Amino acid sequence: MSRRIPPLNPLRTFEVAARHLSFTRAAEELFVTAAAVSHQIKTLEESLGVVLFVRHPKSLELTKAGAAYLPGIQRAFKQMAEATQQLHLRGNSRTLKINVPPTFALKWLIPRMVRFLKEHPAIDLKVSSQAKQVDFDREDFDLAVRYGRGVYPGLHAELCLPVEVFPVCSPALFQGEHPLRVPDDLRHHTLLHDDSTYADSSNPDWAMWLQHAGVEGVDPTRGPSFWPSHLVINAAIDGLGVALVKKNWVEKDIAEGRLVRPFPISLPVEFSYFLVYPEARASDELITTFVEWVRSEVAKDAARP
Repeated sequence: MSRRIPPLNPLRTFEVAARHLSFTRAAEELFVTAAAVSHQIKTLEESLGVVLFVRHPKSLELTKAGAAYLPGIQRAFKQMAEATQQLHLRGNSRTLKINVPPTFALKWLIPRMVRFLKEHPAIDLKVSSQAKQVDFDREDFDLAVRYGRGVYPGLHAELCLPVEVFPVCSPALFQGEHPLRVPDDLRHHTLLHDDSTYADSSNPDWAMWLQHAGVEGVDPTRGPSFWPSHLVINAAIDGLGVALVKKNWVEKDIAEGRLVRPFPISLPVEFSYFLVYPEARASDELITTFVEWVRSEVAKDAARP
C-alpha cells in the first residue's frame, strides 16, 4: 500500500518553521502560538516516523531528513498556489492585483491611471503599497514594482524606470534676500533630505551631489529628513528648502510650475524600478496588458521634450 500523505496543516507549519528555523517566527507568520507550531511539528514527525528538527536550547536546526524533505514540500505548495491562481483566471477574474512603492504609486502611477481605465475599462486595478517585498508564492499579488538591480530568481523582471536625481525647489526661492542662482547659493538655503530606506549606496545624497558640483562650505547633514519620498517633494513645493529628488517623481510638478530645477546638474543611480511577476505567468493576459500599457507610458515620457 502507498504511504498516506501527511495532513496539510502540519506540512504547512513545517515549511514555515524550516524557512525561518524558528518556531517563534513561524508562529508570527501563521498567527498561532509557538506551542501550537511545536505541536504541529511533533504531529508531523510522528506521522512520518522521522525526526525533522534538532531542537537546541536557543536555536533550531533541520536534520538531514528534514533538509532533504523541505525542497519537495516547497515545490508542492508552489504548485498548489499556481494551480489555484489558474483556477481563478479560468473563472474570468478581471482584477489585477499589483504592489508598488508608495511614491511610485502617488507620483507616477495614479496620475496616469485614468488613461489605463479608459483604455481597459474591463480591468479593475487593485493597488497596494505595502513596504515589505511581495512573496508571490504566499501572497495574492499578480505583479509588483521593485527597486533594485533586476535580479530576482524565479521572477520575470523588466526595466520600467531608470533613475537619476537632481535638486528641485519652489519658484519662490528664486526671490528674496538670497535668490538661488548657482550651487554656491545653497549655503543660504535649507537642504531637504529623502530618508527612504533603500539599500542602495549609489543613490546620491547631498554630500555626494555637493562634491560633484564643487560646492564647499555647506554642511550636507543639516536640514529636515522625510520618508517616503513624496513627503520631501511636498516640502520643497511648500518652500521649506531645496530637495534632492528622483526625476521620475517631479516631472509633472516641474511642468505645471510647482517646482523648478535651479541647476542642470543631475547624477545617475545604479538601481532602477522593475516590473516583476512569476515566470510561469508570462502569458497571463491581465499582466501582459498592464506591462504593455506601462511600456507605452514610459515611451511617451521619453518622447516628451
